[in-house]
Amino acid sequence: MGFDPQSIAFRHAEGSPLDDATEQLVTRIIGAAIEVHRVLGPGYLEKVYEEALCIELEHRSLSYQRQKPFEVRYCDRVVGAGRLDILVEDRVVVELKAVETMTPLFKAQTISYLRATDVKIALLINFNVPVLRQGVKRILL
Repeated sequence: MGFDPQSIAFRHAEGSPLDDATEQLVTRIIGAAIEVHRVLGPGYLEKVYEEALCIELEHRSLSYQRQKPFEVRYCDRVVGAGRLDILVEDRVVVELKAVETMTPLFKAQTISYLRATDVKIALLINFNVPVLRQGVKRILL
């Protein structure tokens, strides 16, 4: 029995401030992640999933930037830099993990990335789970 990515994407989207096009984009990204997890399963390093997800995004004709640098600012001055795992269509941050347990720090880190980049939504995806549904978290700023 197949899994419907919309059950994750739209389950949390009620009252979402996102437009329909962005919600559909989120659904397509989750579908790509589900396909990667279906083929590879859990147990690999994060970089393996990043590479595979980028291939799957290409198959779905989605534009993305990998390891996209961004500036960290404080009081209107650059104080450092960060990197997004993947930025899809300049609208969705995708933060990848391959860990045994997700901690609140991962969510806080992702929220910081959203603030620093002015992107409104992120997907925090942990591939080290038996069923990917358990590893996908939508984060709205």
